[in-house]
Amino acid sequence: MSRRELTIERLGARGEGVARLDGRLVFVPYALAGERIVADVAGDTARLVEVLEPSPDRIAPICPHYGVCGGCAVQTLRSGAYLEWKRGLVETALRNAGLEARVAPVVEAHGAGRRRVTFHARGAHVGFMRARAHEIVEIDACPLLAPGLAPALDAARALAAALARKEKPLDIAVVATLDGLDVDLRGSGALTEPEAKALVDLALRCGLARLSNHGRIVAQRRKPRIAVGETMLTPPPGGFLQATAAGEEAIARLVLERIGDAKRVADLFCGAGAFALRLARRARVSAYDSDAAAVSALLEAAGAALGLKLVGAQTRDLFKSPLMPDELKAFDAAVFDPPRAGAPAQAEALAKSAIGAIVAVSCNPQSFARDARILTDAGWRLGEVAPIDQFLFSPHVELVAAFSREARAAKKRSILSR
Repeated sequence: MSRRELTIERLGARGEGVARLDGRLVFVPYALAGERIVADVAGDTARLVEVLEPSPDRIAPICPHYGVCGGCAVQTLRSGAYLEWKRGLVETALRNAGLEARVAPVVEAHGAGRRRVTFHARGAHVGFMRARAHEIVEIDACPLLAPGLAPALDAARALAAALARKEKPLDIAVVATLDGLDVDLRGSGALTEPEAKALVDLALRCGLARLSNHGRIVAQRRKPRIAVGETMLTPPPGGFLQATAAGEEAIARLVLERIGDAKRVADLFCGAGAFALRLARRARVSAYDSDAAAVSALLEAAGAALGLKLVGAQTRDLFKSPLMPDELKAFDAAVFDPPRAGAPAQAEALAKSAIGAIVAVSCNPQSFARDARILTDAGWRLGEVAPIDQFLFSPHVELVAAFSREARAAKKRSILSR
């Protein structure tokens, strides 16, 4: 390790400052573009020691744990510059894939804060992981969490203490619902009868709506519900939800706008129905996902709601068995929202289909760009790409984009006229 003076050229994809030293790139967490700094350099990474010339966009962090806790990458960047950096992450991914599309200004969807959080526990120590390390940073509060998660840290500490004797790393996932905290434990393994009884007692004492262990319910006082548009949903234990309620609303609004007046819609990778339950109020929707618990929760919510046009929800592994072009003939449009890694096989099938429109949702600009290239290479036209920021201060960014058949049809006409 050597102490060197560096000039930061830009902010990288993970929120670190990027400098050049002896012909190689060096990545410096917590440094900003344009700054002259002193850093301890080891290979291609460095530790910020001192800022000699700060960026005009540098501001004070909002959390005393910033720089130690690994939860936030960029807290010291002025809002306007921060949003441009997030927008640039999407632009860069598209450019690297050879795609041309307008990228809209970033939609800020932080709302009241994050409605879900995962605490890490090692013995009785509870908090978040230290930046770039495997140690726990014990915290007293997190300014990014929604008010409904205010009791979550105390509950997590009590649960960790109850299982400390197992001497296993524990993840404690907590969701704020309309009916209280919904908690799922991961890493504890199977529970003994005394452990399960102790957890039931703790769940009652802490007022938890539901407590589960690896997705299996241990205690439930009330069904934890969240609002999905006008429909009430009880998500499966430990199931996926968008980080903020405002983020889900923003993404869903953009999806519905781009679906337009389609009457028959396929919701691919539907999860528990964040889009399907909203779309089904105006279109006939068929939903597909490999997560059986999520599909079951979607069907239960739809069954209890009035006025929905949900044709069905089916457990199907779209990675191994994507909806094929002949199946897609039944639909006017498709919503395509794969996990972070994307889904090239389903993108290939969509690209070859005669469906009228495709609306893509993604939490990873790189995998989106790869899948989008599959569609554009087949003649589909990529419309405006809308980034959504719900993971404040992190390098994560969601996006929504629509593909139309206009260019595809024009390409086919051109080929036929030759």
